[in-house]
Amino acid sequence: MFHLIFSSLDNFVSAVQTLLYVDVVQPLLFRFDLMGYDEDTYDSLYWVIVGVLEVVTMYAVLRPLEALRPVEKWENRKAVRVDVIYTWIAKLGILNLFFFFAMQPLFDTVQSWLRLHNIANIEFDNLWPGVTTQPLVTFVMYLLVLDFAGYWYHRWEHRVGVWWELHAVHHSQRQMSLWSDDRNHLLDDLLQACYFATIALVIGVPPSQFVVLVAITNLAQSVQHANIRMHFGWLGERLLVSPTFHRRHHAIDIPAEGMQYGCNFGVLFPWWDMLFRSVSWVRDMEPTGIADQRDGRRYGDGFWAQHWLALVRIAARLAPKRRSAGSDTARV
Repeated sequence: MFHLIFSSLDNFVSAVQTLLYVDVVQPLLFRFDLMGYDEDTYDSLYWVIVGVLEVVTMYAVLRPLEALRPVEKWENRKAVRVDVIYTWIAKLGILNLFFFFAMQPLFDTVQSWLRLHNIANIEFDNLWPGVTTQPLVTFVMYLLVLDFAGYWYHRWEHRVGVWWELHAVHHSQRQMSLWSDDRNHLLDDLLQACYFATIALVIGVPPSQFVVLVAITNLAQSVQHANIRMHFGWLGERLLVSPTFHRRHHAIDIPAEGMQYGCNFGVLFPWWDMLFRSVSWVRDMEPTGIADQRDGRRYGDGFWAQHWLALVRIAARLAPKRRSAGSDTARV
């Protein structure tokens, strides 16, 4: 059943991909003498189509729910608009696709070296013959590994000071909505793309399934960030991250950085928070943001301002270290 559904979706996207490529993209490449990029462009088009379908789906489903059951009602949605830009950049998935294929030659080289030295590779398909060879089982295993990796990536963002300054762009949104999931500094997006592409290659995720895994994760996180008063019940909250569960992570009064840093880091599943004692089941619909915003600290209202101020904050963190290092050198 799973294989049939996956094949049907893949066939549909592939048909649209071929149609757009033959009728629109290829003539443009030929006209501007860019046919040397035709194969890479064709592959990228698949991801772009999936991204557009994601955005259309999430808006069609989540925007009516935000209107019907909002956590907060805003007279002015100006703060939300910049997040739409982030969403279109992220959902088109170019960064993820680029790193996945750009790292494939390096990964193949490493794999050859491992085989030469008789070091076993990670092959999920062969872990339990007859069980892990089933497409659905393998897919779920890929999903769990990537989600576990996502939990730790997210937690490290809050733990490492310089890294936090990039992630603060995401947390500084005071009007959280269906668009807020993709509000990330572009440098953070680059790090994430590299991180997940590496893990996906190590565990042997096929390119077509990698697209689907990222799409599922993206859609789920759009739901989590939506301005919707939604709770999954006692059991459901422990099976899947809900908007209520994740809003607690964004609560403005929850410490977000350093040794005492936040809660509810789970991407899809709350199990990792439960296992590593970072879970909070508080259901209060609290305001979102970063605590020092109440003291007037600015994180930028526009796309470029948010990026620039993050770099300024990073420079401020690193400056004392540079001065201290210079003083130590002078004493020597």
